[in-house]
Amino acid sequence: MTIQVGDKAPDFELKDNHGATVRLSDFRGRKNVVLLFYPFAFTGVCTGELCEVRDNLPQFSDRDTQVLAVSNDSIHTLRVFAEQEGLEYPLLSDFWPHGNVSRAYGVFDEDKGCAVRGTFIIDQEGVVRWTVVNGLPDARDLAAYVKALDTL
Repeated sequence: MTIQVGDKAPDFELKDNHGATVRLSDFRGRKNVVLLFYPFAFTGVCTGELCEVRDNLPQFSDRDTQVLAVSNDSIHTLRVFAEQEGLEYPLLSDFWPHGNVSRAYGVFDEDKGCAVRGTFIIDQEGVVRWTVVNGLPDARDLAAYVKALDTL
């Protein structure tokens, strides 16, 4: 079941593309979070979406918001992907136990073995304030979630 608006966002602890531990709760009381689940690094739609976020990072930082992107790739894959694409925000690995965080948010596709395109805007209190879930081939609209941040 997908997490809904008004739900407390499940806390998690994942390694980023540099091997550092990132916890959702680390941002509580400090920053809003845009949590982006995506299927796989190096795929066309994913690369396009994450590069669009890269190119528009001030729209998030100006709104006191941290972007966290989560896939089921290994940290090693994510490190190379981030370096190749110049991604300077954390790419988090939900690799092992495979898909546990994606499942907690209701965006893991069991048949494909990866997360679908789920976006969750989480306020500084840890409450989900906006969400959208797209299928694997369907890119998200960055303007929609930037607009949603303006309502916080």
